[in-house]
Order: sequence, then C-alpha cells, then structure tokens
Amino acid sequence: MTYHPKSDFIATMIERGFLADCTDYQGLDDALISGVQTAYIGYDATAQSLHVGHLMNIMVLRWLQKTGHKPITLMGGGTTKVGDPSFRSDERPLLGPKQIDANIAGMQKVFAKYLSYDDSDTGALMLNNAEWLDSLNYLDFLRDIGRHFSVNRMLSFESVKSRLDREQSLSFLEFNYMILQAYDFLELNRRYGCVLQMGGSDQWGNIVNGIDLTRRVLDQEIYGLTTPLLTTSDGRKMGKSQGGAIWLNGDMLSAYEFWQFWRNTTDADVGRFLKIFTELPVDECDRLAALQGSEINEAKIRLANEVTTLLHGAEAAATAEATAREVFEKGGVGDDLPTLTIGADELPASIVQLIVKSGLAKSGKEAKRLIAENGAKLDDAPLTDAGLMIDAGALSSPIKLSAGKKRHALVQLG
Repeated sequence: MTYHPKSDFIATMIERGFLADCTDYQGLDDALISGVQTAYIGYDATAQSLHVGHLMNIMVLRWLQKTGHKPITLMGGGTTKVGDPSFRSDERPLLGPKQIDANIAGMQKVFAKYLSYDDSDTGALMLNNAEWLDSLNYLDFLRDIGRHFSVNRMLSFESVKSRLDREQSLSFLEFNYMILQAYDFLELNRRYGCVLQMGGSDQWGNIVNGIDLTRRVLDQEIYGLTTPLLTTSDGRKMGKSQGGAIWLNGDMLSAYEFWQFWRNTTDADVGRFLKIFTELPVDECDRLAALQGSEINEAKIRLANEVTTLLHGAEAAATAEATAREVFEKGGVGDDLPTLTIGADELPASIVQLIVKSGLAKSGKEAKRLIAENGAKLDDAPLTDAGLMIDAGALSSPIKLSAGKKRHALVQLG
C-alpha cells in the first residue's frame, strides 16, 4: 500500500491490516477529513448471535466511531427473507419474520458492547432494511431501480460466476439479492447521508452495484471499502473450531470458552490478531508478536484478555485467565470451566455419552476415537476404557473431562 492517508480512519485501516480494497482512496480520504461521515455494514439475521467471523468488521465500525465518524449497523430484516448467494454452493434456508426478529434481538446485544448508540454526531444507528424493503411495490421497483442493472454485468461477478461455473442452481430469488443490497445503499444515502459501505472482500460486487445505482439515481458521490477475508495461518476460515462456531453471545458460548479460543491462537497469527482484534498500540502488538519460545504464550494470554475484555468485560477476562492457570499450570479444577449438569435419573451414563454431551466431541464415534488415541483424560488421568460407566457415586464431587491438552469440561450431579 503506497497510498499515504490524511484521515485517521484510513491510516488505522492500513496500519492495522484491515484494508483489502477501496473504490476511491483519495475521494474517501478527502471526505473523511472534511467532517463527520456516515458509513455502514450490513448483517443478515441468519442466526441468534454474531460469531468471531463478524468480529473484524465490528472492530472496523468501532474504529470508525473512535476516529470521529458515524457508524450504522444495518440489520437485514428484509434481505434475510431472500438470502445472500455470495460464494455459497447452495441456497440459504428461508426464515420467517418471528425468527428473523429474534435473531436481530440477539445480535443487537453484541453491537452494544462495541459501539455507542447515542444522540451525538457520531452516535451509532441501528437500522433494519425491512423499513424500506417490506413496503416496496414490485412494478415501481422494477421500473425505477431494475432498469439500472445489466444482467450481463451481474453474471460477471465472481460470487455469481462461481456458482454457475459449478453448474449449481442460482434461483431468481437469490439473483435479486444484489439488487436489494444495492438499493439499501441508495436508501441509506437518501435518508441518512451515508457515503460509505464496508464489508468483507466477498461483498465487493454488491458494494460496487450500490455505488453505481446511487450515482445514477441520486447523482451522489459515495464509496466502498472492503476488509480481507481472514484465514488462520494454516488456511482455515477464521471463527471455526472443533466444537463449531465461536459465538459472541455469552449465552451461546461462555466467556471462558471464548477466552480459550484466543489463547489457542497459533504463534504465526498472534501479531496479526493483536492488531485486528485489540486496541493495543501497533508497536506493542509488534513487540508481543516478536516474543520467542514459551514467552509467546504471554502474548497469547494478552490477546485473549484484551479481546475478551472488549466483549465480556475485564472481570470475565480475569476470571477466565485465573481458571486457565488453575487448570493448566496447577492441574486443578477451575470454577469457570464449561459445566454439564446431569440428573440422578440419567445415571449410570457411559463416559462416551458424557464426552459428547459436554461438547468435547461431536459424536460417540469421535469420543471413542479420542479415547483410543489417548487424547481423553478423566480428572487429569489418561482415560483408556471407552466402556466405562459413571454412576452417582463417581459424581459425589464434580469430575473433569479433557480432550487433548486445551479443552476441558466439568460434569456434576444436578
């Protein structure tokens, strides 16, 4: 990146590794130094919680606000009814209005941890595109908006092309999605003066569509900025673990498990993740990333503490660290470990069932393989008998199950 930005926001994006591409660096930079600008990122309400894969762009909105601008979190109450086909091999299952509203309520809890929603010039706005999409008249929409879209051009976008190249069906419903997303940008510009849409680099085609449409209909100069698609150093998509998605809502994933996810970051990713997911100064991120040998573990603990503090608070981060030290360094049982409570009527239970129910394995087959490969422990002792039955006597005090060195759970009698 040879461009030398004048605005704090673009400088932060470049310096901390948030920037993949921008439709007009100079134009956006000039706009950002001329006064408060409004920017948005859209989120479809396909689950009850955001996950770690969303966290990079949430941090982008946070930095936007911290550098003196106004973020909009646009909830896709309308577009979720259609489904974004971008880089998917299949059509999303369609959700009903009640489920969509429940999902939006769950996602809003997370945004409130990172952004200030208030009446100030830079106060964030929480909007729902159902506000304008639900009341659209189809014929008017086709005449006023549809005429600006070239099907030839839409077919050339990578997200659509990849689906067609694999000869996978792309429904007319999904094909409409990119028109609706473009229309969102137009409406946000018209209603709120929004001049910038941001998103992952897979959204580039959709963002460009919105810019073209808004220029044609409203004759407004607006911009697009994308973040890189984040993968771990071993090539995996960010946010997935053996146990599934790393959710941001505390009732779907405990603060301890969230902390542990970051503590388990590979050495090669620590510096990059510190810059993206924390607010530590860049030189401090570089210092921590340069640590060698066992010292790098302190950098990982710092990463886990900083990220967990932002989402769950400093107390939750401190408790998680204390629990981890108790479990890993002293071999004890921490109070904050994920806990499975079972009733006496469910006993005796096989150790394989308990490993699955506590989330340490996805299936009985996986649990048995874990035991066979000496990867499972019961109260820190190797677990070798897959046929072991646990009765009420064995649970007179909680037992600790472990899968490998880093994943643990307690089982107690309810």
